[in-house]
Amino acid sequence: MSDHSSEQASNSRRDFLKHTAVAGSAFAAMSVPQYAHAAGTDETLRVGLVGAGGRGRGAAIDALMADKNARLVAIGDAFMDRNKEALGDIKANAEVADRVDVTEETMYDGFDNFKKVIDSVDVVLLATPPHFRPEHFRYAVEAGKHCFVEKPVAVDAPGVRHVQESCQMAAEKGLSVVSGLCWRYDHAVRATMEQILDKKSIGDIVAVESHYNANCLWHRGDQPDWSRMEYQIRNWLYYTWLSGDHIAEQAIHSLDKCTWLLGDVAPIKAMGIGGRQQRTDPKWGHIFDHFTVFFEFPENKQAFFTCRQQDGCDTFVDERVLGTEGSAMVLKNVVYDNDGKRTWRYRGDRPSMYRVEHQEFFKSIRDGNPIANGDYMCRSTMMAIMGRMAGYTGKTLTWDECLNDDSRLGPSEYAWVDVPEPPVAIPGQTKLGDLASVYRG
Repeated sequence: MSDHSSEQASNSRRDFLKHTAVAGSAFAAMSVPQYAHAAGTDETLRVGLVGAGGRGRGAAIDALMADKNARLVAIGDAFMDRNKEALGDIKANAEVADRVDVTEETMYDGFDNFKKVIDSVDVVLLATPPHFRPEHFRYAVEAGKHCFVEKPVAVDAPGVRHVQESCQMAAEKGLSVVSGLCWRYDHAVRATMEQILDKKSIGDIVAVESHYNANCLWHRGDQPDWSRMEYQIRNWLYYTWLSGDHIAEQAIHSLDKCTWLLGDVAPIKAMGIGGRQQRTDPKWGHIFDHFTVFFEFPENKQAFFTCRQQDGCDTFVDERVLGTEGSAMVLKNVVYDNDGKRTWRYRGDRPSMYRVEHQEFFKSIRDGNPIANGDYMCRSTMMAIMGRMAGYTGKTLTWDECLNDDSRLGPSEYAWVDVPEPPVAIPGQTKLGDLASVYRG
């Protein structure tokens, strides 16, 4: 890449971040509006859950555990059976059951459930399939609600740009926005990152080897009375318009650690390989089951990334960081010198990172010092989308062309009707806009 091109790419990355990072830096100086429950109060914080799946249920329990004056008052999901299952699971936790005030009247279903939940609470937990995140987040911010935002925050570039705008609005309103990229809240990982990033332990980072190699996940089957819209939403992991593919829905945690290690900046370009080898049955939708992506970052730094969801294979999730004076393993929480001798190991406390993120979230609301995670949650989501695009197309793609892509995935209207079954991407044949065009006829 020429110096001129590098400068343009750098400027573009700065433009991408300026609306979130600059706004975030101003948070501490902003007074929190009255509805935000300012410092020193012991008022009840009414919490609402949008998205009643497993992650949402866990987030609701963590939220109630984090703040003794938080009460869960509303749950929303596309399906009422999911609401009822979630309520039962949350109430089954003896430590929080007495602060669950959800009734049949405050459980909402249908596509507009999020509005009814958000309108009735102070704090909202957004945990639906990621496709819906931009719309739900914007509505919550416009309503002046503090938000816990599960990862990823979108499934396409228009969605990321929309969320970025919402983060700017949240900054102007003094709202806390906490991301579900939970490793940022893990005590051991934070300490390991500090060891690495101070440049005293392993010197300058040269490259990161990153892996999220896991097994297959759940499938909820099919029923003859389900429309294809219902079938796809109930099995949302396997449709790119709903999940972003597993590189975004699951492996984004690893990509977020990569960009954290490399200075919290966007990559310049990516080249990807991917496909389906195990999940060839149509029930698995059209996502891939493996990706390998090579990301180039500024200063000629590299991230070599793999992810897969295949049963019967070895699993491995961690980042190996290669430096000029040593190496480190991020999740193993160890540092080595160039001779392979361990020079540091984390030995501190290990509270649940899921609990910590909610503790810090609710404390920020009580203290009047909003948290702003919008910067990295947008960038890491876009990095995952970039990797998917590179894998689907088989092309080397730049950050600019991915971020500026206008392909919006999914139907333009939501109804319980039959929606298209997109084809599986074929590298070398699939183009950036092909998946979006399926929904346009």
